[in-house]
Amino acid sequence: MALLSPSDLLPYDPFDGMRFGPETCFLSGQPVGPDDTVPVFAEWLQARYNLAERPIQLLDQRTALIKDLRLPAAPAARQRIAELESRVEAAAAQGTAALRALGDDTLFLWMGKMFYGIFITELLNEFEPLIKPKYPLAENAALVRRFQAFFQLLQGLRVPTEYADFVPGSVFVLEADPTEDVTPFEYDDDLNTLVFSIKLDKTVLVACLVDIGLVGQAMRKVYADAQRPLHPVQIAEFKARVYYAAHLLHVVPDIYPRHPRPGDTQLVFDALIDDVTGAIFNPWENSAYTQTLAEMWLRWNITLADVVAKPAEPLTLLYNADGTPRELKHWPVAVQ
Repeated sequence: MALLSPSDLLPYDPFDGMRFGPETCFLSGQPVGPDDTVPVFAEWLQARYNLAERPIQLLDQRTALIKDLRLPAAPAARQRIAELESRVEAAAAQGTAALRALGDDTLFLWMGKMFYGIFITELLNEFEPLIKPKYPLAENAALVRRFQAFFQLLQGLRVPTEYADFVPGSVFVLEADPTEDVTPFEYDDDLNTLVFSIKLDKTVLVACLVDIGLVGQAMRKVYADAQRPLHPVQIAEFKARVYYAAHLLHVVPDIYPRHPRPGDTQLVFDALIDDVTGAIFNPWENSAYTQTLAEMWLRWNITLADVVAKPAEPLTLLYNADGTPRELKHWPVAVQ
């Protein structure tokens, strides 16, 4: 590995001058040519799941093919990203345990690169939209601040990075029971809360990308109870809980890089929350959560009326009535 100078360990700030165009590396700001790019969804993903020609609809209603989503990247950044993709590809071939063994920081960077590629595509489209989105990303000041914090943490794609006494995001690794699991690949996201989820065969990865682990702490018991093969309808419920928790997160952490010194080999970040006396999460509201849950359960024809049949106790398929984790092989449950 090439020796790093102190200047290499200074975070790049594309928000100074809004340098997000195709002429500069998205991680370093170095000038790049038209062929200096990396795919948002790695080529091995595109090949394994036949994604190249799959269209995705953007917020301004235009459609893009997955193969056309690319990020400008200088040679050094492309090499580090290629090494990361190689590690994830090898782990994905072995299954859930191997992906989990990569560690949360590695999975954070891998999913973060894809989220960044989608987010920045949407953001750049807003300058010349086909149809103006109802809620433009660039006009949401809290979101822009959250995205700035996330981008600093994403510098781990460029140089070795250490997060001092915090984790950059909450990463959850789930395993789908193959009995009724028929979807080899899918992804979804919530741009406003910086949540990203991707499914690779039996493994489902979900990440809150700039919460410094706060959602993970709140979900600690549910995640511990989910360390077993889950029916896809149960995974959908788990995701609904994560997505809603991210929506409730009230704070945006401040990320501070430590000043590099000669001989340093890593970029080191500290994280702080300005107002430690305020609420970390906004109050839970069953009415909002059940909307999220019903949306996640659409494919199983579980309606909002089903979810709120007992308004004080939204339907759960992760737990039995006595609060113990529920084993579920089939849905809907066969009538005896």
